[in-house]
Amino acid sequence: QVQVVESGGGLVQAGGSLRLSCAASGNMFSIKSMGWYRQAPGKQRDLVAGITNGGSTNYADSVKGRFTISRDNAKNTVYLQMNSLKSEDTAVYYCNFRDLNIESMSRVLTGYWGQGTQVTVSS
Repeated sequence: QVQVVESGGGLVQAGGSLRLSCAASGNMFSIKSMGWYRQAPGKQRDLVAGITNGGSTNYADSVKGRFTISRDNAKNTVYLQMNSLKSEDTAVYYCNFRDLNIESMSRVLTGYWGQGTQVTVSS
């Protein structure tokens, strides 16, 4: 089992920045990829960004050039730096760790999830 805890959400004005953090603990041996999803009210949960153990990344088109995902292997922590925030970025952001490859992140909702952290961008 892997436990996942997010932090760093909040309220920010459009054009501002936020940094989300996600710490994992437990049996990390099988974990291959991790990342961030978001879910706005009435919408499905979508992938925002993913990263592998080796540091390869992928991003949703809507956040490319604005968001950066990174990880600290020693701390089992993954980060999401969000810049130039827009009102459409408003959502609950969920951290995910999984024992599947990064390509699976856009296809299937599985693995270990955090409780979610609210990001609200005011226009």
